[in-house]
Amino acid sequence: MSAPGSLTGLRVVEIGTSVAAPFGTQILGDMGAEVIKVERLGSGDDTRSWNPPSWSGESIAFMSFNRNKRSLALDYKTVEGQEVLRKLVTSADVLVQNLRPGALAKAGFSVEELRALNPRLIIADLSGFGHTGPRAAQPAYDPLLQAYSGIVSITGEDGGDPVRVPVSLLDMGTGMWMAISVYEALRRRDASGVGSHVQLSLLQTALTWMTSPMIGQAAGNPAPARLGSGFRGVVPYGAFPTADGHVFISAGNDALWRRLLGAIGALDLDERPGFKTNPERNERRAEVTAALSERTSAFGLDEIVGLLEAAGVPHSPVNTVDRVFRDPQVQAIGMMQPLPHPVVDDLQVVNLPMTFDGDYPELRTAPPVLGEGAAEVLASLGFSEADVAALAAENVIELPE
Repeated sequence: MSAPGSLTGLRVVEIGTSVAAPFGTQILGDMGAEVIKVERLGSGDDTRSWNPPSWSGESIAFMSFNRNKRSLALDYKTVEGQEVLRKLVTSADVLVQNLRPGALAKAGFSVEELRALNPRLIIADLSGFGHTGPRAAQPAYDPLLQAYSGIVSITGEDGGDPVRVPVSLLDMGTGMWMAISVYEALRRRDASGVGSHVQLSLLQTALTWMTSPMIGQAAGNPAPARLGSGFRGVVPYGAFPTADGHVFISAGNDALWRRLLGAIGALDLDERPGFKTNPERNERRAEVTAALSERTSAFGLDEIVGLLEAAGVPHSPVNTVDRVFRDPQVQAIGMMQPLPHPVVDDLQVVNLPMTFDGDYPELRTAPPVLGEGAAEVLASLGFSEADVAALAAENVIELPE
C-alpha cells in the first residue's frame, strides 16, 4: 500500500477544462492533494463530451485526466455563486486555471482580487501563447502550438504533408510543468508566508521540448530537416521494414553498425564506398537507408527482433497500441491500474510514471460524475444542508442525480 502523498491536507481548486489544467491537477491529486474541480452547470468540463472513444458511455478523455478529484458544478457568475467561489478560494492553497485569457478576471476573480482574498494562495495560470506579446489574448490548442512552435515542421517524412505528434504532448507537458512549479511555489511560501503567481503556457512547453533545435538556431545552424523516424547525426537510426511490420534500429556507433550487419548477414554493406563510418553514412543517408531496408525486408518482425537481441543491437519492434497494452514488459512495470468506477466496469487507468519504495502514488477515487462531492465541499465551507438545497434549487450549483 502506498503511503499518503506529501500534499495530503492541501486544497487545490481547479477552474479548468480540456487537458492541461486537469492533467496537472490530477498529478497533484495523486500526490495527496484534495482537488476540487469547478465545472459548468449542465455540461461540465469539455472532455466529458469528447467521445468516441468512450467506455460504457463515459468519455475516455475525461477519465484520463480527472481521477482523485471532487466535482463542484457552480455558476460563479451569479451573486450567490461568486460568494461560494470566494469562500472556496479563501480555503484553498492552490488555484489552477486555464480558461480563455481574461475570463476569470472578467468574472471578478483577477489575480489581484484572488490575492486579496487569500495572500497565501498559489495561483497557476495556464495559457496558449504566453501572458505577454501580440498573441497573448488568443486561445490555443495543442496541435496549433505544435505547428506554431516548429514541432510539426520537423515531424514526418521529407516531402510529405505536415504531421503533428498525435498525443497531447504540449497540454500534458504544461500540466506536468505546472505540478512541478506548484511544488516550487509551496517551498517559497514556506520561506515567505505568501503565495506566488505562476504563469505557464503551451508555447513555453513547446519551446522547452525544442531546446536543441532552438539553440541550434541561435548558433546559426540551418533549420532541422524532416527525417521521418530518423535522427540527425546517426545513420542507421529509425524504423526499417520487415516482411510483416517495422523494426526500429539504433546503431549509434560504427561497432554497432557492424554488429547489426553481422546479425542479419549483411557484412558486405560495410565494404560499400561511403558506408564504413558514421560521418560517411550521414552523407549518404538515403542510400544507406535504402540498402539496409532491402535486407531487413527479408526477415519477419519476430525473427529480426530475435537476431538483434542476440547480437546486442539496440532495437524495438514498432508496436501498435494493442501490442503495447499486452506487452509483458508493460505489464511487469504495472503502469495500468484498476480503479473502481460507478458506471464503468473494470476501469483501468495509467499510473503516474514513478514509484516510491516500490509503490505508485495512491489512486483514491475515480473521475467524478458532474457535481459529485459538491455537498461535502460546501459543508466544509460552512454551508448547511438547507443552504446546499437552496443553491441547487436556484441553479447556482448542480447536484448529481
